[in-house]
Amino acid sequence: MDMLDEAAAKPKDDADIRVGRRLRALRLERNLSLADLAAKAGISIGALSQIERGMTSLRVKVIWPLAAALDIEPSALIADGNDAVNDLYCVRAGSRRAIPVKSEGIAKALLSPPGAALTGMLVSVEAAGGTADAYAHAGHEFGYVLAGEVELVVGSTKYALKTGDSFAFKSTLFHAFRNPGSERCQILWVNTTKPSEVRDGA
Repeated sequence: MDMLDEAAAKPKDDADIRVGRRLRALRLERNLSLADLAAKAGISIGALSQIERGMTSLRVKVIWPLAAALDIEPSALIADGNDAVNDLYCVRAGSRRAIPVKSEGIAKALLSPPGAALTGMLVSVEAAGGTADAYAHAGHEFGYVLAGEVELVVGSTKYALKTGDSFAFKSTLFHAFRNPGSERCQILWVNTTKPSEVRDGA
């Protein structure tokens, strides 16, 4: 019995089916055909099709190239369907991942799931905390002040924002922010650039 016959004879495993569905959803979100993703990951179309249909398990040697081709973390492919940390479309309140920052008094928690096109963050700025320097990068951003106050500088203009205020600008403009108040400030911040691609002062 060859490998294809063996795969066809093997009963479908629930975990394999979930992984296959997740893989197919991620592929379709990126408007990639089976042939496109197979070529990017360096595997055969047949092998990719079998993985998506839950006919074969996702092998370790193809997890990394598939994740790289989809621009996601490998864990996003293999997490159990009930895993709150790596859900395809949702991030649970108790399972947010911290984003490393350089500046004092700033904390960023990732609100968007691994495959999302937009990066949603909960940015907390302690009193007197803020970016060390102004910075710029590719993309666009939007923010909404959930609590407290923030001093935002975009280009050469300074804005004093309070709870309920919002902002949006091109990320290529130099920008910086700090908390001038006496209480912690929280901002819902959405960016079109992935956290790993932002080289900023925060």
